[in-house]
Amino acid sequence: MVELITVGEPMGLFVAQDKGPLKKARHFSSQIAGADLNVAIGVARLGHSVKFISQIGKDTFGSQIIDLLKREQIDIQDLQQSATWKTGFMLKSYATDGRPETDYYRRDSAASHLQLEQLSWVDFTGVKILHLGGILAGLSDTGYQATLKLIARARAAAVQITFDPNLRPTIWKSEALMIKRTNEIAQLCDVVLPNIKEGRILTGKTAVEEIADYYLERGGVKQVIVNLVDDGSFSKKITASGKISKTRIGAGEIPEVVDRVGAGDGFVAGVLSAKLEDLTDKECLARGSAIGIIQMQSRGDNEGLPHFNELNSFMKNYKIQSF
Repeated sequence: MVELITVGEPMGLFVAQDKGPLKKARHFSSQIAGADLNVAIGVARLGHSVKFISQIGKDTFGSQIIDLLKREQIDIQDLQQSATWKTGFMLKSYATDGRPETDYYRRDSAASHLQLEQLSWVDFTGVKILHLGGILAGLSDTGYQATLKLIARARAAAVQITFDPNLRPTIWKSEALMIKRTNEIAQLCDVVLPNIKEGRILTGKTAVEEIADYYLERGGVKQVIVNLVDDGSFSKKITASGKISKTRIGAGEIPEVVDRVGAGDGFVAGVLSAKLEDLTDKECLARGSAIGIIQMQSRGDNEGLPHFNELNSFMKNYKIQSF
């Protein structure tokens, strides 16, 4: 049994070692990336049991992904391998401003051809959270159907469902389809976790509380947590008794911004791990923000995600502003 199941597209990652534009880079280091993979690693490093579902190729990146997941003690029982489709990959520049340039090679990747029938065998016994991202649904109709199937199975098993939109416009056929399907999925989930930019794109609202209300007034959404990035984070939820509860914290100090990629995934990992421990909403937001800051001090997508002792050490000196 595992506490958390997540699904998504893992990818190979080539990180430039030469500063400057990606097109001028000649030397790269090889790593592994993927938003939902990052979340899985972040939660597992904090001592929770995690299963990661996807499809990878029978190729070098696929082997590296398996090795990484095993090292992180993540359950790969439902990680499929394809001899037909290849693992996707991406390039990332060496940026000095913390905002690297990225280039994706994921069209017809193995993950976009995830075998739907195999999802019928995923065991939800004892699972507390199914966490989904919007990338898989954008990769292909198969990914969209896989997302809906897992939601239906989790709902039948009374498992809490969380959703990070993780908007990637380049993988969708159109922005209209991206907004339509992402919102369809969001409204089927219990907790929606957009960042402020995503929330504005998806809802057409500007104010953070209006974004939260957009989802709370639709479907079965019970809580909306908005990552305000440099301005902290915000939560609004409907409690079990039907009351409204709001929490907001300010941003903590960032010692050094090396690379912002993966920080949002770190935020989500922090929130989910805190939920698994039944922490308060304020504690969930604080942990999410802290892990996002820690991850920003690392150039890789998930190398900086902390283990529990590292997180506790950081949070002893981590000051947050409550509103």
